[in-house]
Amino acid sequence: MASCVQLLGASPSPYVNRVQMALKLKSIEYELIEENPHIKSERLLKANPVLKKIPVLIHDGEPICESLLIVQYIDDAWNNGPSLLPSDAQDAYLARFWALYIDDKNVDFQWYPLYKELREAPTEEARKEVLDKIFEGLVLLEKAFLKCSKGKQFFGGDNIGYLDIALGCYMGWLKVIEEMTSIKFLDRSKTPGLAEWAEKFCSHDTFKEVVPETQKLVEIFKMVQGRGKPASG
Repeated sequence: MASCVQLLGASPSPYVNRVQMALKLKSIEYELIEENPHIKSERLLKANPVLKKIPVLIHDGEPICESLLIVQYIDDAWNNGPSLLPSDAQDAYLARFWALYIDDKNVDFQWYPLYKELREAPTEEARKEVLDKIFEGLVLLEKAFLKCSKGKQFFGGDNIGYLDIALGCYMGWLKVIEEMTSIKFLDRSKTPGLAEWAEKFCSHDTFKEVVPETQKLVEIFKMVQGRGKPASG
């Protein structure tokens, strides 16, 4: 029932989209309660008093925080729909490891910080250094895709899984960055597996019904850029 599952979040946020994708794959009805990530409401602060940020999933009145943990919770709490994490322990470990890598602020490859650095690079040399980091990270993810997918179309195999969601939630904003910088990041000549994966993922209903269209995100990007804040909470 939608009444017992609520999601505090903002539609443009990839972290919120990440949770929405998991809910959709599990065929779970829910109510999205829009929150402004830059203005902390009393409702959000009550639901997430420690981190004070979106997304927050509220299930039977209990709040669950942090997008990757929420996705794992959804996989554990509902048996309907496909399993998001692999049943094999080593495969599940790899999925969790690469998901953490994608989000880890302590590694060189970090989506939002690097693309912000790219926009703000003062010189061509600095810009090249940032681009090198980005493409090095994408090459690593290409290798991860080849290992995790085992020759199939998604990281999760035949179906979208945990790692697909962890990375795929960023694809809407990656399109925005490509449009704003005129750089093609997922290039078939450099990362053919990842490029083909991105096309299939972005054409899937799970992505199309959750992530706002590129032009809408471009408008949001321009608006928040003027405020000096990220386009997501």
